[in-house]
Amino acid sequence: MSNTRRTDAVLLLVALVWGSSYLSAQTATAALPVLMVLFVRYALSALACLGIVAARAGSRHGSRRDLRGWTREELRVGVPLGVTQAAVLVVETYGVAHTTAANAGLIISLTIVLTPFLDRTGHRGGLPPAFYAAAGVCVLAVGLLMSGNGFHAPRLGDLLMLAAAFVRAAHVALVGRLTAGRAIRPLHLTTVQTLVGSALFLAPAARELPTLARTDAATWTQLVYLALFCSVFAFLAQTWAVQRTSASRASLLLGTEPIWAAAVGIALGGEHLTALTGIGAALMVAGTYWGQAVERAHRAATPPKTPVTTDTSPTAEEPACPATTLTSA
Repeated sequence: MSNTRRTDAVLLLVALVWGSSYLSAQTATAALPVLMVLFVRYALSALACLGIVAARAGSRHGSRRDLRGWTREELRVGVPLGVTQAAVLVVETYGVAHTTAANAGLIISLTIVLTPFLDRTGHRGGLPPAFYAAAGVCVLAVGLLMSGNGFHAPRLGDLLMLAAAFVRAAHVALVGRLTAGRAIRPLHLTTVQTLVGSALFLAPAARELPTLARTDAATWTQLVYLALFCSVFAFLAQTWAVQRTSASRASLLLGTEPIWAAAVGIALGGEHLTALTGIGAALMVAGTYWGQAVERAHRAATPPKTPVTTDTSPTAEEPACPATTLTSA
């Protein structure tokens, strides 16, 4: 397999893993309280991240940057991002517990067209009219996805996923704002975020901790999958792959996440797409791809504002992975 095909395969695998996370979260929350699921997921992710950081620091082949502990900047940025990331997952996980995995994955992809409204760091001026048209297509798609078998009052889970898309867009915009032009190591930043999330969910979940001893193997499998595969593995794989391809190609492949979410929900979760939700799914995928392409072209054509900084970051070419490390349910 050529290097390009291998990289594409890894990015598609990341998108598949993230797409499957909605069904896994739905299955886990059917057996355990949402806050318990979030605490265990964060705690397992934090332990895995700490282990990887320690292994890289102890390796003779590690770089000098890997040997350093956490910098003040990584802690200063990681703590608030850990809080906003936890907020995303709270709303998102409650949402997926009350709707279908397919709808959850499709509605949350609205983040793609919401983020540019909040994040103007990469371009000047207003967004082109075509972007607003693409956003309109996505809004129409959300309405169809919420309609189910016919037009009726929106379901709680769908409304929560819609709220999660707004919160997630704000989080992604904040990641870009706080990490731009700074020498921050993605793995170390993600470790801080997982530790913050673990601390935030420990107290609410403490009363239910004894129930973990009675949790069956199937639920534990879902929890481990969410933590180690949908979070830690996906983060590392994305980092590795994005550094070996173009940003446009990476975003195109990672943008297949809602397609995988719908496919996994239907194939493994026994979910069904009605005619209306099928049209909504198609419009959502088309609208997000269209909006992403328009925004990317506009960003490339408009010179970005030059940040006032004296720091030449060695991670300038690294992706903003922490934005998506744990934000897929």
